[in-house]
Amino acid sequence: MASTRSSTLPAHDAARRRRKMAAERQVAGGGGRRGGSGGGGAGAGPEENKENEKPAGPKAGSLGDSLGLEILQIIKESQQQHGLRHGDFQRYRGYCSRRLRRLRKTLSFKMGNRHKFTGKKVTEEILSDNRYLLLILMDAERAWSYAMQLKQEANTEPRKRFHLLSRLRKAVKHAEELERLCESNRVDAKTKLEAQAYMAYLTGMLHFEHQEWKAAMEAFNKCKTIYEKLASAFTEEQAVLYNQRVEEISPNIRYCAYNIGDQSAISELMQMRLRSGGTEGLLAEKLESLITQTRAKQAATMSEVEWRGRTVPVKIDKVRIFLLGLADNEAAIAQAEGEETKERLFESLLSECRDAIQAVREELKPDQKQREHSLEVDSGKVSNIQYLHSYLTYIKLSTAIKRNESMAKALQKTLLQEQQSEDDGKRTARPQDLIRLYDIILQNLVELPQLPGLEEDKNFQKEIGLKTLVYKAYRCFFIAQSYVLVKKWSEALVLYDRVLKYASEVQAQAGAYKNSLKELPDVQELINQVNAEKYSLQAAAILDANDTHETESPSQVKDGKLLSERFETFCLDPSLVSKQASLVHFPPGFQPVPCKPLFFDLALNHVAFPPLEDKVEQKAKSGLTGYIKGIFGFRS
Repeated sequence: MASTRSSTLPAHDAARRRRKMAAERQVAGGGGRRGGSGGGGAGAGPEENKENEKPAGPKAGSLGDSLGLEILQIIKESQQQHGLRHGDFQRYRGYCSRRLRRLRKTLSFKMGNRHKFTGKKVTEEILSDNRYLLLILMDAERAWSYAMQLKQEANTEPRKRFHLLSRLRKAVKHAEELERLCESNRVDAKTKLEAQAYMAYLTGMLHFEHQEWKAAMEAFNKCKTIYEKLASAFTEEQAVLYNQRVEEISPNIRYCAYNIGDQSAISELMQMRLRSGGTEGLLAEKLESLITQTRAKQAATMSEVEWRGRTVPVKIDKVRIFLLGLADNEAAIAQAEGEETKERLFESLLSECRDAIQAVREELKPDQKQREHSLEVDSGKVSNIQYLHSYLTYIKLSTAIKRNESMAKALQKTLLQEQQSEDDGKRTARPQDLIRLYDIILQNLVELPQLPGLEEDKNFQKEIGLKTLVYKAYRCFFIAQSYVLVKKWSEALVLYDRVLKYASEVQAQAGAYKNSLKELPDVQELINQVNAEKYSLQAAAILDANDTHETESPSQVKDGKLLSERFETFCLDPSLVSKQASLVHFPPGFQPVPCKPLFFDLALNHVAFPPLEDKVEQKAKSGLTGYIKGIFGFRS
């Protein structure tokens, strides 16, 4: 037994050693797979494996070559592709960690082993590849993205602000190391400038969070100056990225200037916000609160508002702030260039208006409403708070009408361009889309005359009636256009006549209301367009009738017969491949068939059968004697 045990123990030890060595080989070879889809190595996708290659820039081969790194381009592309397009800083932070792991593995720049951490720094002596610079850049980006993630969470958990500042300081430390390495003679001049700008940007953000406005402003100005010089030194395509970063930094600089004491900066900040349709990033919340505070100070002096000849006191602060910013918002909408920016500004204005209306509704409690109504019931007027609610509702409906009209104009331009140059493979604009927009406009116009306090205002009712006729005319025009597309000529012609009727009514009644109709679409232009379309429609109808008569052939005309009845004739019938194909009559109809013949045996009536009396009598006389004879065979 002892000998057997001693002989088996080495075998067990050898097996254990083999398993341990296999496990170590698996860990060493498949370490990237432990991280799942987010890890590097074998688990990384083909796009992430490409990141292990040398980044774009000047050649970075031997020690004598100059190293280059497109710092701003690399971080912008990485941010847009890995979460920051949707403000997901946690996803971008995870991407930076994975890319750091892949870079260290590719460069064999490991921080110890799986049992012990050994810190290593990138020095100028080992700076033979621009991926070493990228390694430090990803460190800084990871710390910055973690800080921005904590900034989002600090809104509900204020203590996370301490961690946020710590991570920003870490990002600045990595940026300083990157700038120090880029001062080497091995790095080209462009990379040096970009490293200095990146360092200044992170330093400015750190001072901004510490509310050190002067230091932050100096850092942001340095960053802006460097990027402006880089933008002027390269082509327009390469300068776009630098100019975008300059636009991002400008609101921060103006905000710092305002906090230092420059009171003129607030107007520029408001214009920046309105032109862009809202600010994003580090300055968003601070700028919104600053504008709200500024308007609140102005609202302290505002006590009343006048609308349609009646002055109403305004006691609600939220309503005062909204009415003060109304003119600025409308001016920004008028100056907006892109349709997306204009749409965003419209949505922002409608949101603020809804909040103001909700604040007024809270004041319109039943008991207070009845009390105020009883005080003014003799004069036949609604209460001041109710009239203010009507005014805000009028602003909301008018803004919605302007927004839909702006969308309709954009669709009309798209429709006209597609008619001039038809592109296949894309969803084209249709007249039906415009019909829906004008339906919404007409619904809003129906609500306007029903506002409390405006029932007796004849001029207001007349203005709304004229506006309704204008939009009805445009709605009928695009309904006619949709009928033209399906070659319903008679229906389209009738609708064109209806458009001319509405337009003539507007021109006849718009004598005293020309000022209120200035912002509406031009009716005379619509009349000219309808007259041109009518002649085109009549010509198209005549040509279509002639073409149909000449090209009509039996092979293309469906005569209504079933498939079983027209096997000898070819006919293009699309219904044969549908679920209701006309194949045969089912159930089949009744048809006359020949009856089964009846046979009559006429000879049977003339047949005489032989007599059977003798056989019957013999059978009757048979008794015991006949039975005995039958047994012995004597029966005759």
